[in-house]
Amino acid sequence: MPFPAGFLWGTATAAAQIEGGAHEDGKEDSIWDAFARVPDAIAHGDTPEVASDHYHRMPEDVALMKRLGLSAYRFSVSWARVKPGDREVNARGLDFYDRLVDELLEAGITPWLT
Repeated sequence: MPFPAGFLWGTATAAAQIEGGAHEDGKEDSIWDAFARVPDAIAHGDTPEVASDHYHRMPEDVALMKRLGLSAYRFSVSWARVKPGDREVNARGLDFYDRLVDELLEAGITPWLT
């Protein structure tokens, strides 16, 4: 069965599932960080503190997406990274997502931010 012209092959992630970098560059705990510390809340005691370490491996992750031939990537923003607590917008947090979008566009992958 052929796919229509313009069909996008992609993948999707959520910040808490992959980013890691739990307390770096001004990020504070999210509700997922707190939930993960509840005994037996998550299998094997996994937490979002390191996750897949996308925060540090983002260029390699985008390169893998390109090698797989993906043309779209849906990702979420960690508001605990971008606007921690009641503070002002965290420029270092925004910088991460700015770099991610630049990497995706350079790789020919359409970013879908949620």
